[in-house]
Amino acid sequence: MTAIRPFRIDISDADLQDLRDRLARTRWTPEIPGQGWQRGVPVDYLRGLAAYWADEFDWRTAEARLNTLPQFLTEVDGQTLHFAHVESTDPAAIPLLITHDWPASFALYLPVVEALREHFHLVLMSNPGIAWSGPLTAPGWTTGRTAAAFHEVMSRLGYERYGVQGTGGGGATAVEMGRQEPAKVIGVHVNGHITIPSDDPADFAGLTEAEQARLGRLQEFRDDKMGFNIIQSTRPQTLAFGLHDSPAGQLAWIIEKFQEWTDPAVTLPEDAVDRDLLLTNVSLYWFTGTAGSSANLYWEVAHDPAAWAPKPKSTVPLGVALGVTDVTIRRYAERDAPVTHWTELPSGGNFLPAEQPKLFSDDVRAFFGSL
Repeated sequence: MTAIRPFRIDISDADLQDLRDRLARTRWTPEIPGQGWQRGVPVDYLRGLAAYWADEFDWRTAEARLNTLPQFLTEVDGQTLHFAHVESTDPAAIPLLITHDWPASFALYLPVVEALREHFHLVLMSNPGIAWSGPLTAPGWTTGRTAAAFHEVMSRLGYERYGVQGTGGGGATAVEMGRQEPAKVIGVHVNGHITIPSDDPADFAGLTEAEQARLGRLQEFRDDKMGFNIIQSTRPQTLAFGLHDSPAGQLAWIIEKFQEWTDPAVTLPEDAVDRDLLLTNVSLYWFTGTAGSSANLYWEVAHDPAAWAPKPKSTVPLGVALGVTDVTIRRYAERDAPVTHWTELPSGGNFLPAEQPKLFSDDVRAFFGSL
Protein backbone atom coordinates (compact mmCIF):
# COMPACT_ATOMS: atom_id res chain seq x y z
CA MET A 1 0.00 0.00 0.00
CA THR A 2 2.98 2.32 0.54
CA ALA A 3 4.75 1.35 -2.67
CA ILE A 4 5.70 3.93 -5.26
CA ARG A 5 5.03 2.62 -8.75
CA PRO A 6 6.47 4.01 -11.99
CA PHE A 7 3.85 5.48 -14.31
CA ARG A 8 3.82 6.49 -17.94
CA ILE A 9 1.02 8.31 -19.76
CA ASP A 10 -0.39 6.21 -22.59
CA ILE A 11 -3.74 7.39 -23.95
CA SER A 12 -5.24 4.87 -26.37
CA ASP A 13 -5.92 5.63 -30.03
CA ALA A 14 -9.57 4.78 -29.32
CA ASP A 15 -9.77 7.53 -26.69
CA LEU A 16 -8.18 10.03 -29.07
CA GLN A 17 -10.67 9.14 -31.79
CA ASP A 18 -13.54 9.35 -29.33
CA LEU A 19 -12.47 12.90 -28.42
CA ARG A 20 -12.39 13.93 -32.09
CA ASP A 21 -15.78 12.32 -32.76
CA ARG A 22 -17.40 14.05 -29.79
CA LEU A 23 -15.97 17.44 -30.77
CA ALA A 24 -17.25 16.95 -34.33
CA ARG A 25 -20.76 16.17 -33.01
CA THR A 26 -20.93 19.16 -30.64
CA ARG A 27 -24.33 20.87 -30.67
CA TRP A 28 -23.26 24.50 -30.47
CA THR A 29 -25.44 26.82 -28.46
CA PRO A 30 -26.73 30.10 -29.89
CA GLU A 31 -25.77 33.29 -28.10
CA ILE A 32 -26.93 36.89 -27.80
CA PRO A 33 -24.93 38.89 -30.37
CA GLY A 34 -22.27 41.33 -29.31
CA GLN A 35 -21.70 40.09 -25.75
CA GLY A 36 -18.02 39.17 -26.12
CA TRP A 37 -16.78 37.51 -22.94
CA GLN A 38 -19.21 39.36 -20.66
CA ARG A 39 -21.58 36.39 -20.22
CA GLY A 40 -19.06 33.61 -20.71
CA VAL A 41 -17.03 32.10 -23.53
CA PRO A 42 -18.06 33.38 -26.98
CA VAL A 43 -19.29 30.58 -29.22
CA ASP A 44 -17.19 31.55 -32.25
CA TYR A 45 -14.02 31.59 -30.17
CA LEU A 46 -14.77 28.22 -28.62
CA ARG A 47 -15.66 26.64 -31.98
CA GLY A 48 -12.31 27.70 -33.35
CA LEU A 49 -10.39 26.40 -30.35
CA ALA A 50 -12.33 23.12 -30.37
CA ALA A 51 -11.58 22.69 -34.08
CA TYR A 52 -7.88 23.19 -33.38
CA TRP A 53 -8.07 20.66 -30.52
CA ALA A 54 -9.70 18.09 -32.81
CA ASP A 55 -7.74 18.60 -36.02
CA GLU A 56 -4.38 20.25 -35.33
CA PHE A 57 -3.37 19.75 -31.72
CA ASP A 58 -0.89 16.84 -31.52
CA TRP A 59 -1.62 14.95 -28.33
CA ARG A 60 1.16 12.44 -29.00
CA THR A 61 3.73 15.23 -28.99
CA ALA A 62 2.29 16.60 -25.76
CA GLU A 63 2.21 13.12 -24.25
CA ALA A 64 5.86 12.54 -25.16
CA ARG A 65 6.83 15.85 -23.58
CA LEU A 66 5.02 14.96 -20.35
CA ASN A 67 6.66 11.53 -20.35
CA THR A 68 10.11 13.13 -20.29
CA LEU A 69 9.30 13.70 -16.60
CA PRO A 70 9.71 10.58 -14.43
CA GLN A 71 6.21 9.92 -13.08
CA PHE A 72 4.88 7.74 -10.30
CA LEU A 73 1.74 6.59 -8.50
CA THR A 74 1.29 5.80 -4.84
CA GLU A 75 -1.71 5.22 -2.63
CA VAL A 76 -2.22 7.43 0.43
CA ASP A 77 -5.25 7.24 2.71
CA GLY A 78 -7.15 5.19 0.14
CA GLN A 79 -6.51 7.58 -2.76
CA THR A 80 -4.14 7.06 -5.66
CA LEU A 81 -1.82 10.05 -6.02
CA HIS A 82 0.16 10.89 -9.13
CA PHE A 83 3.32 12.97 -9.24
CA ALA A 84 6.42 13.67 -11.28
CA HIS A 85 9.74 13.39 -9.47
CA VAL A 86 12.48 15.28 -11.27
CA GLU A 87 15.76 14.99 -9.39
CA SER A 88 18.42 17.66 -9.65
CA THR A 89 21.93 16.94 -10.86
CA ASP A 90 23.06 18.66 -7.65
CA PRO A 91 22.81 16.12 -4.81
CA ALA A 92 22.68 18.99 -2.29
CA ALA A 93 19.62 20.51 -3.98
CA ILE A 94 16.56 21.33 -1.88
CA PRO A 95 13.58 18.97 -2.28
CA LEU A 96 10.60 21.07 -3.40
CA LEU A 97 6.99 19.88 -3.54
CA ILE A 98 4.81 21.92 -5.92
CA THR A 99 1.03 21.87 -5.67
CA HIS A 100 -1.31 23.47 -8.22
CA ASP A 101 -4.90 24.69 -8.13
CA TRP A 102 -7.99 24.10 -10.28
CA PRO A 103 -8.21 24.25 -13.28
CA ALA A 104 -4.47 23.68 -13.60
CA SER A 105 -2.38 20.51 -13.57
CA PHE A 106 1.22 19.44 -13.22
CA ALA A 107 1.54 20.03 -17.00
CA LEU A 108 1.52 23.81 -16.52
CA TYR A 109 4.90 23.55 -14.75
CA LEU A 110 6.66 22.14 -17.80
CA PRO A 111 8.04 25.61 -18.72
CA VAL A 112 9.87 25.92 -15.37
CA VAL A 113 11.21 22.39 -14.85
CA GLU A 114 14.64 22.91 -16.39
CA ALA A 115 15.25 26.22 -14.62
CA LEU A 116 14.23 24.84 -11.23
CA ARG A 117 15.89 21.44 -11.39
CA GLU A 118 19.30 23.11 -11.21
CA HIS A 119 18.51 24.01 -7.60
CA PHE A 120 15.71 21.66 -6.52
CA HIS A 121 14.63 18.04 -6.49
CA LEU A 122 11.13 18.64 -7.88
CA VAL A 123 8.01 16.77 -6.81
CA LEU A 124 5.17 17.98 -9.04
CA MET A 125 1.95 16.72 -7.48
CA SER A 126 -1.36 16.11 -9.18
CA ASN A 127 -3.88 17.21 -6.56
CA PRO A 128 -6.33 14.59 -5.27
CA GLY A 129 -9.22 14.26 -7.70
CA ILE A 130 -7.34 15.72 -10.67
CA ALA A 131 -5.77 13.86 -13.61
CA TRP A 132 -4.19 10.56 -12.48
CA SER A 133 -4.77 11.45 -8.83
CA GLY A 134 -8.44 10.90 -9.59
CA PRO A 135 -11.23 10.20 -9.69
CA LEU A 136 -11.85 10.59 -5.95
CA THR A 137 -12.60 7.32 -4.22
CA ALA A 138 -14.15 8.83 -1.07
CA PRO A 139 -15.37 12.14 0.35
CA GLY A 140 -13.41 14.25 2.78
CA TRP A 141 -10.44 15.43 0.73
CA THR A 142 -10.10 18.74 2.50
CA THR A 143 -7.10 21.06 2.43
CA GLY A 144 -5.83 19.56 5.68
CA ARG A 145 -6.15 15.97 4.48
CA THR A 146 -4.41 16.84 1.22
CA ALA A 147 -1.55 18.53 3.09
CA ALA A 148 -1.07 15.46 5.28
CA ALA A 149 -1.09 13.17 2.24
CA PHE A 150 1.58 15.28 0.54
CA HIS A 151 3.78 15.04 3.63
CA GLU A 152 3.41 11.27 3.40
CA VAL A 153 4.52 11.30 -0.25
CA MET A 154 7.64 13.25 0.66
CA SER A 155 8.36 10.81 3.48
CA ARG A 156 8.09 7.87 1.09
CA LEU A 157 10.56 9.57 -1.21
CA GLY A 158 13.00 9.78 1.68
CA TYR A 159 12.87 13.56 2.15
CA GLU A 160 13.07 14.75 5.75
CA ARG A 161 13.33 18.51 5.09
CA TYR A 162 11.84 20.23 2.08
CA GLY A 163 10.25 23.35 0.67
CA VAL A 164 6.70 23.72 -0.63
CA GLN A 165 5.37 25.90 -3.43
CA GLY A 166 1.69 26.46 -4.19
CA THR A 167 -0.38 28.38 -6.72
CA GLY A 168 -3.87 29.71 -5.93
CA GLY A 169 -5.71 27.08 -3.93
CA GLY A 170 -2.47 25.12 -3.89
CA GLY A 171 -1.07 28.00 -1.86
CA ALA A 172 -3.58 27.23 0.90
CA THR A 173 -2.40 23.61 0.88
CA ALA A 174 1.23 24.75 0.97
CA VAL A 175 0.63 27.02 3.98
CA GLU A 176 -1.23 24.20 5.73
CA MET A 177 1.71 21.86 5.14
CA GLY A 178 3.94 24.33 6.97
CA ARG A 179 1.41 24.61 9.77
CA GLN A 180 1.13 20.82 10.15
CA GLU A 181 4.82 19.92 10.05
CA PRO A 182 6.98 22.98 10.76
CA ALA A 183 10.02 20.84 11.55
CA LYS A 184 9.93 19.36 8.05
CA VAL A 185 9.12 22.41 5.92
CA ILE A 186 12.01 24.79 5.20
CA GLY A 187 9.79 27.46 3.69
CA VAL A 188 6.57 28.02 1.76
CA HIS A 189 6.39 30.02 -1.47
CA VAL A 190 3.03 31.01 -2.95
CA ASN A 191 1.61 32.89 -5.92
CA GLY A 192 -2.01 33.71 -6.69
CA HIS A 193 -2.53 33.50 -2.93
CA ILE A 194 -5.99 34.56 -1.69
CA THR A 195 -6.17 36.51 1.57
CA ILE A 196 -9.51 37.48 3.10
CA PRO A 197 -10.04 40.47 5.42
CA SER A 198 -11.95 40.13 8.66
CA ASP A 199 -14.95 42.24 9.71
CA ASP A 200 -12.72 44.45 11.83
CA PRO A 201 -12.65 48.01 10.37
CA ALA A 202 -8.97 48.17 11.37
CA ASP A 203 -8.28 45.64 8.61
CA PHE A 204 -9.03 48.35 6.05
CA ALA A 205 -7.23 51.26 7.70
CA GLY A 206 -4.11 52.60 6.06
CA LEU A 207 -4.18 50.38 2.98
CA THR A 208 -1.88 51.56 0.21
CA GLU A 209 -3.24 52.41 -3.22
CA ALA A 210 -1.94 49.10 -4.57
CA GLU A 211 -3.55 47.19 -1.71
CA GLN A 212 -6.86 48.97 -2.28
CA ALA A 213 -6.68 47.92 -5.95
CA ARG A 214 -6.09 44.30 -4.93
CA LEU A 215 -9.00 44.45 -2.50
CA GLY A 216 -11.13 45.87 -5.32
CA ARG A 217 -10.20 42.92 -7.53
CA LEU A 218 -11.18 40.55 -4.72
CA GLN A 219 -14.54 42.29 -4.37
CA GLU A 220 -15.09 42.16 -8.15
CA PHE A 221 -14.26 38.48 -8.09
CA ARG A 222 -16.75 37.83 -5.29
CA ASP A 223 -19.50 39.90 -6.93
CA ASP A 224 -19.13 38.95 -10.58
CA LYS A 225 -16.89 35.92 -11.06
CA MET A 226 -17.87 33.44 -8.36
CA GLY A 227 -20.37 31.47 -10.44
CA PHE A 228 -17.98 28.57 -11.01
CA ASN A 229 -17.21 28.42 -7.29
CA ILE A 230 -20.85 28.45 -6.22
CA ILE A 231 -21.74 25.65 -8.64
CA GLN A 232 -18.73 23.47 -7.81
CA SER A 233 -19.12 23.95 -4.07
CA THR A 234 -22.86 23.17 -4.05
CA ARG A 235 -23.73 20.89 -7.00
CA PRO A 236 -20.50 19.31 -8.32
CA GLN A 237 -22.18 16.05 -9.29
CA THR A 238 -24.85 17.73 -11.41
CA LEU A 239 -22.21 19.78 -13.20
CA ALA A 240 -20.13 16.67 -13.81
CA PHE A 241 -22.70 15.06 -16.12
CA GLY A 242 -22.28 17.78 -18.73
CA LEU A 243 -18.52 18.19 -18.46
CA HIS A 244 -17.82 14.45 -18.38
CA ASP A 245 -19.85 13.86 -21.53
CA SER A 246 -18.91 16.89 -23.62
CA PRO A 247 -15.31 17.85 -24.37
CA ALA A 248 -16.54 21.20 -25.71
CA GLY A 249 -18.23 21.79 -22.36
CA GLN A 250 -15.09 20.80 -20.46
CA LEU A 251 -13.03 23.08 -22.70
CA ALA A 252 -15.34 26.06 -22.11
CA TRP A 253 -15.44 25.49 -18.34
CA ILE A 254 -11.65 25.58 -18.07
CA ILE A 255 -10.74 28.09 -20.75
CA GLU A 256 -12.99 30.75 -19.21
CA LYS A 257 -10.75 30.76 -16.12
CA PHE A 258 -7.65 31.25 -18.24
CA GLN A 259 -9.36 34.23 -19.86
CA GLU A 260 -10.27 35.75 -16.49
CA TRP A 261 -7.22 34.86 -14.41
CA THR A 262 -4.31 35.52 -16.77
CA ASP A 263 -2.61 38.89 -17.26
CA PRO A 264 -5.30 41.37 -18.43
CA ALA A 265 -2.76 43.02 -20.75
CA VAL A 266 -3.28 40.11 -23.17
CA THR A 267 -6.39 39.61 -25.27
CA LEU A 268 -6.96 35.85 -25.32
CA PRO A 269 -5.89 32.95 -23.12
CA GLU A 270 -3.40 31.68 -25.71
CA ASP A 271 -1.73 35.09 -25.70
CA ALA A 272 -0.80 34.42 -22.07
CA VAL A 273 -0.22 30.64 -22.14
CA ASP A 274 0.92 28.65 -25.18
CA ARG A 275 -2.16 27.23 -26.92
CA ASP A 276 -0.80 23.68 -27.06
CA LEU A 277 0.03 23.82 -23.36
CA LEU A 278 -3.52 25.05 -22.63
CA LEU A 279 -4.96 22.12 -24.55
CA THR A 280 -2.55 19.69 -22.91
CA ASN A 281 -3.92 20.85 -19.57
CA VAL A 282 -7.56 20.49 -20.68
CA SER A 283 -6.79 17.09 -22.22
CA LEU A 284 -5.59 15.76 -18.86
CA TYR A 285 -8.97 16.52 -17.31
CA TRP A 286 -10.80 15.01 -20.30
CA PHE A 287 -8.83 11.78 -20.70
CA THR A 288 -8.88 11.04 -16.96
CA GLY A 289 -12.57 11.89 -16.54
CA THR A 290 -11.89 14.11 -13.54
CA ALA A 291 -14.20 17.07 -14.18
CA GLY A 292 -16.51 15.88 -11.41
CA SER A 293 -13.93 14.91 -8.84
CA SER A 294 -12.04 18.18 -9.32
CA ALA A 295 -15.32 20.07 -8.81
CA ASN A 296 -15.91 18.08 -5.64
CA LEU A 297 -12.76 19.59 -4.14
CA TYR A 298 -14.67 22.89 -3.95
CA TRP A 299 -17.53 21.14 -2.17
CA GLU A 300 -15.10 19.77 0.41
CA VAL A 301 -13.63 23.21 1.20
CA ALA A 302 -17.06 24.85 1.40
CA HIS A 303 -18.33 22.20 3.83
CA ASP A 304 -15.19 21.82 5.94
CA PRO A 305 -15.59 23.62 9.29
CA ALA A 306 -11.80 23.62 9.74
CA ALA A 307 -11.39 25.63 6.52
CA TRP A 308 -13.16 28.62 8.06
CA ALA A 309 -12.15 28.27 11.70
CA PRO A 310 -9.32 30.39 13.15
CA LYS A 311 -5.94 28.69 12.75
CA PRO A 312 -2.65 29.09 14.59
CA LYS A 313 -0.04 31.11 12.77
CA SER A 314 2.57 28.96 11.08
CA THR A 315 6.17 29.47 12.10
CA VAL A 316 7.48 28.56 8.65
CA PRO A 317 8.78 31.47 6.53
CA LEU A 318 6.42 32.52 3.75
CA GLY A 319 7.46 33.96 0.39
CA VAL A 320 4.86 35.67 -1.80
CA ALA A 321 5.08 36.44 -5.51
CA LEU A 322 2.30 38.68 -6.85
CA GLY A 323 1.23 38.76 -10.47
CA VAL A 324 -0.78 41.73 -11.70
CA THR A 325 -4.12 39.97 -11.07
CA ASP A 326 -3.36 38.96 -7.50
CA VAL A 327 -5.47 39.95 -4.50
CA THR A 328 -2.94 39.24 -1.74
CA ILE A 329 -2.73 41.81 1.07
CA ARG A 330 0.46 41.51 3.10
CA ARG A 331 -1.05 42.22 6.51
CA TYR A 332 -3.61 39.46 5.94
CA ALA A 333 -0.95 37.03 4.73
CA GLU A 334 1.05 37.74 7.89
CA ARG A 335 -1.76 36.10 9.87
CA ASP A 336 -0.97 32.79 8.17
CA ALA A 337 2.82 32.83 8.47
CA PRO A 338 5.78 35.19 8.84
CA VAL A 339 6.26 36.83 5.43
CA THR A 340 10.00 37.06 4.78
CA HIS A 341 9.90 37.56 1.00
CA TRP A 342 7.52 39.77 -1.01
CA THR A 343 7.78 40.40 -4.76
CA GLU A 344 5.36 42.47 -6.85
CA LEU A 345 5.93 41.31 -10.41
CA PRO A 346 5.41 43.53 -13.46
CA SER A 347 3.36 40.98 -15.42
CA GLY A 348 1.68 37.61 -15.22
CA GLY A 349 -1.54 36.37 -13.66
CA ASN A 350 -2.67 33.36 -11.64
CA PHE A 351 -0.95 30.82 -13.90
CA LEU A 352 2.45 32.38 -13.36
CA PRO A 353 4.63 29.29 -14.09
CA ALA A 354 3.08 29.03 -17.56
CA GLU A 355 2.65 32.76 -18.21
CA GLN A 356 5.99 34.08 -16.96
CA PRO A 357 8.26 31.08 -16.31
CA LYS A 358 11.44 33.11 -15.82
CA LEU A 359 9.87 35.53 -13.35
CA PHE A 360 8.37 32.60 -11.46
CA SER A 361 11.56 30.53 -11.39
CA ASP A 362 13.73 33.47 -10.39
CA ASP A 363 11.43 34.32 -7.49
CA VAL A 364 11.25 30.75 -6.20
CA ARG A 365 15.04 30.52 -6.28
CA ALA A 366 15.44 33.90 -4.59
CA PHE A 367 13.09 32.98 -1.75
CA PHE A 368 14.64 29.63 -0.92
CA GLY A 369 18.10 31.09 -1.43
CA SER A 370 17.30 33.65 1.26
CA LEU A 371 16.66 30.85 3.75
